[in-house]
Amino acid sequence: MNCPKCKNLETKVIDSRLAEQGKVIRRRRECEKCGRRFTTFERQEIGSLMVKKKDGTFEPYSRTKLENGIWIACGKRPVTQIQIDKMINGLEEKWSVNKKGVLSQTIGNDVMDALKKLDHIAYIRFASVYRSFKDVDEFKEELGKLLQ
Repeated sequence: MNCPKCKNLETKVIDSRLAEQGKVIRRRRECEKCGRRFTTFERQEIGSLMVKKKDGTFEPYSRTKLENGIWIACGKRPVTQIQIDKMINGLEEKWSVNKKGVLSQTIGNDVMDALKKLDHIAYIRFASVYRSFKDVDEFKEELGKLLQ
């Protein structure tokens, strides 16, 4: 593990603990060169999960890609990293049950449902990109659904 300060590869683990109901290992590390302490998180990779796109092609699931999209929608909103991690972890558990893969539409709809519960503005932002609103009327229609 690289030290975030000096980029040294030699670090030692000081402490390890379970986090997120035992699904993640939190490790405190110390750089052997500069002495900087930092935290890393280790979680099981669901790299075998494939996403079926609208055009029928498949691509490997990318948590980073999903998280980046969610953070764009949550920009300048009162949403924490912990909330986003909890949301994504729950969704990944749901999607990993299906060994064949998951449809990109399922991912989009599930993220929108989760964002609707988390933050209405983030939900509308995500929906406007995901659903590719063509005009203001489609945007108003989605807002109307949210307010019901």
